[in-house]
Amino acid sequence: MTDANRKTLKSVLESAILYLQECGIEDAARDAWLLMEYVSGMNHSTYYANSSDEMDRGQYQRFRELLEKRGSHIPLQYLTGEAWFYGLCFHVNEHVLIPRQDTEVLVEEALSHLSGGERILDLCTGSGCILTAILHETPGCTGTGADISPEALEIAAENAAELGERAQFVKSDLFRDVEGSYDLIVSNPPYIRTQVIEELMPEVKDHEPRIALDGKEDGLYFYRRIISDARGYLKEGGYLCVEIGYDQGQEVRELMEQSGYTDLVVRRDLSGLDRVVSGRKGPV
Repeated sequence: MTDANRKTLKSVLESAILYLQECGIEDAARDAWLLMEYVSGMNHSTYYANSSDEMDRGQYQRFRELLEKRGSHIPLQYLTGEAWFYGLCFHVNEHVLIPRQDTEVLVEEALSHLSGGERILDLCTGSGCILTAILHETPGCTGTGADISPEALEIAAENAAELGERAQFVKSDLFRDVEGSYDLIVSNPPYIRTQVIEELMPEVKDHEPRIALDGKEDGLYFYRRIISDARGYLKEGGYLCVEIGYDQGQEVRELMEQSGYTDLVVRRDLSGLDRVVSGRKGPV
């Protein structure tokens, strides 16, 4: 390899950023760096101290392969196999939604109703990030995660076990195969209107599991089922907390009110958008 063609860490990273920008990738610089970090094991200090060094040939080939996949809009988290949520690292793949920071609002709301020792049910658990994060913060609580996807449940169980949390998982279409009663039920169900899905970013509409996105015609299909059926699984005075789309706060609040829930709260995310609705099971 001649000097003109030397693939230094600096030149490789700069070329990677340009490539992702040309592919229309948002945060191209961040993603290029994270892929380099993932492949090489470097941190920023190591990189700046050695940026003029030639990149290992094997690492370079692996980096180029991942870069091309990211350029085709495969989500970064699926390429590295991990995503951070509520300060914890979770395994993810194409069978589960990638955890979002906005969903941490659901965890915060759930934690506000727990003091220790409660039983928690997480419907549409996906990667198990919500339930695992809640259990991580509440010693003495136990939880069950339910999902219709066996592949998602495999990932959820792996995440909970690796983080040492007290969780079990069951394959179930919402409550169909769930047993027992719970002090708290949480859910981030599919809530995107079917006709809107094709308008989403390619990373979402082409790569994240459609079954975890599609909330049917008006986006409220799963809320109706969950809100109605949750009463049969909640202990008296127990809470139901659900994540919602930014424009669904009033509708979901009304659905809960009509089903007899009290102490209703709509919480906003860091962008000031409605994100979570919660309510307490009241008498019929």
